[in-house]
Amino acid sequence: RLADNPALSAAVEQGCVIPVYILATEEESPWELGGASRWWLHQSLSGLAKELDQRGSRLILRSGNALETLQQLITETGATAVYWNRRYEPTIIKRDKTIKQKLHGDAIDVESFNGSLLFEPWEIATKQGDPYKVFTPFWKSCLARNAELTPLRIPKTLRPPAEWPNSEILTDWQLEPKISWDDGMREFWDVGESAAGKQLAKFAKRSAASYEDQRNLMAEDGTSRLSPHLHFGEISPRQVWAKLQATLDANPDAKDGAKTFLSEIGWREFAYHLLYHFPHTTKKPLRENFANFPWSKSKQDLRRWERGKTGYPVVDAAMRQLWHTGWMHNRARMIVASFLCKHLRIPWQRGAEWFWYTLVDADLASNTLGWQWTAGCGADAAPYFRIFNPITQGEKFDPTGAYIRLWVPELAELPTKWLYKPWEASDSVLNEAGVTLGDNYPAPIVDHSAARQAALDAYDKIKKS
Repeated sequence: RLADNPALSAAVEQGCVIPVYILATEEESPWELGGASRWWLHQSLSGLAKELDQRGSRLILRSGNALETLQQLITETGATAVYWNRRYEPTIIKRDKTIKQKLHGDAIDVESFNGSLLFEPWEIATKQGDPYKVFTPFWKSCLARNAELTPLRIPKTLRPPAEWPNSEILTDWQLEPKISWDDGMREFWDVGESAAGKQLAKFAKRSAASYEDQRNLMAEDGTSRLSPHLHFGEISPRQVWAKLQATLDANPDAKDGAKTFLSEIGWREFAYHLLYHFPHTTKKPLRENFANFPWSKSKQDLRRWERGKTGYPVVDAAMRQLWHTGWMHNRARMIVASFLCKHLRIPWQRGAEWFWYTLVDADLASNTLGWQWTAGCGADAAPYFRIFNPITQGEKFDPTGAYIRLWVPELAELPTKWLYKPWEASDSVLNEAGVTLGDNYPAPIVDHSAARQAALDAYDKIKKS
């Protein structure tokens, strides 16, 4: 993005600017971009290139080792400084420290900036100087700082160099899928900085005031859908914060909704706080005793969950929405994650990996926090043995059945009473709706009551250990 980009603004103050994006896939290991993220990145870079071109600048694309690529560009252009906005994934932190050391050794001015968070992970600590593991005191500590969160404006001018270095061609990177499974994402999303700003404005005007009441209703457009824009840096949390504060000033009745939404931005901050201080949690539980949890290794159950064929309509609807659009409603994420970990007792890491591949907002910090929270093995996961009932969750948060009918059309003709548990409907009701369990819609993969008890027994063993 060009707005509220501290690295860009600092570079503009120094002189000519050469905007560069380096694709260094192997340096992301073991969390290389998933398929949905690669698709989004292509659209986002294309949009950024157009924005820069309109301002007389260019986006230079290079791929390969980041340090070697930067050194080559410095040699080609005579650049004296390299600026970027920080990332917080463990492998990227290690890489960027090395880049700073090497370039400093070459007498290059190198500086990184906070362009992704309200607060740096190391700025927030308990009175004892320790990182937080519970959200509420963490967020209170953040709010108590009364920090200046005014976004930076787009630089008025971007001075070009006397000669531009060569750029690779975006389509040559083959970030988009070779088979057209992305049609649903194209229909569902507008990508880029401009689209992010429009989405924020739309949310602030139409949904912020009702966010507290609407955010859990899966069939409603009551959430912000800003997560992929935030993840890819097309908009900053400071811009979101400023917009919501302006909305509050203009409409005091929006207080509850705006406050709740801003606390969701707080959860994103908390996720990065945890990732920075506990980098091992991308693969291992924060609560160490959960390493001994008796997980199932059923590949068949995992596959049915991935494809939305569990026999539980709200779970299947959510998983199909994910596959089609690259996104899933937040309430649905909690339901399907709980189902995988606690009904099927499949390790949360397998769910995190699937989300990583299929989500356009696949964010290592938020993905890790969400899965560990749902599995009960992470921060603030109290009660850790919470088990979402996929039947009552559907009844409560999809009360008309519109969400299920949209994504599980084979059940569309069922009366709402039976939509959440079709196996309890009579044969005549099923026949009239054109539903044949085990044929055009699967029978339940597990019995809810039995699966719940098995999970509670397993959690009881963990508690005793």
